[in-house]
Amino acid sequence: MTNELIAFSVASLLVSMAPGPTTVVILRQSIRSGRAAGVATVLGNETGWLLWCLAAALGLSALLLASQLAFDIMRIAGAVVLVGIGARTLWQARSPHDPATGVRTAVPAGTSLWGCYRMGLLTNLANPKAGVFALSFLPQFVPDGAPALPTLLLLALGSAVIDLVWYLGIVRLVCAARRLFARPAVRRWLEYVSGTVLIGLAMRLALTSRT
Repeated sequence: MTNELIAFSVASLLVSMAPGPTTVVILRQSIRSGRAAGVATVLGNETGWLLWCLAAALGLSALLLASQLAFDIMRIAGAVVLVGIGARTLWQARSPHDPATGVRTAVPAGTSLWGCYRMGLLTNLANPKAGVFALSFLPQFVPDGAPALPTLLLLALGSAVIDLVWYLGIVRLVCAARRLFARPAVRRWLEYVSGTVLIGLAMRLALTSRT
């Protein structure tokens, strides 16, 4: 059992470390709006992951794996969401900053912690591959003879905790250097890069397949 837990923890950490839309959005929110916004975005992302895991545990994610139409609908909807976030990021690259320091000292006007949470949630839910992944990843670590549903839910919670620790570490590191990142020229460049990457990832999602 110990070996299985170690294998699960290592695998979950490696999955968390893999860059993707979530990483881009968390970095962007942390740099632009500070630690609280970064944490809210992380919590939204973990909520999305837990919802995908719950869907997998209940067998709902199997629909995405079995139905090309269902997967395509989620795939296109997810791509639209990511394009929207990317376009908004590019637009906000031109938003004003503190003229004295070039650093925002609070969440900017029009950006609430709830908005950051929602962005993290939508970014995760926008990726149907997350549902397919949850369906294929978690069951590998269910011990023989163990009750499937409770075990899957515990594994989902464990993977979310590992994910949470990883992303909170990123938020802390980014915010420690936020004054550098938030200099007007640097911040604007990072916003443009983030927006472009998100739109690129949206295009990639739009062209992806279930396998």
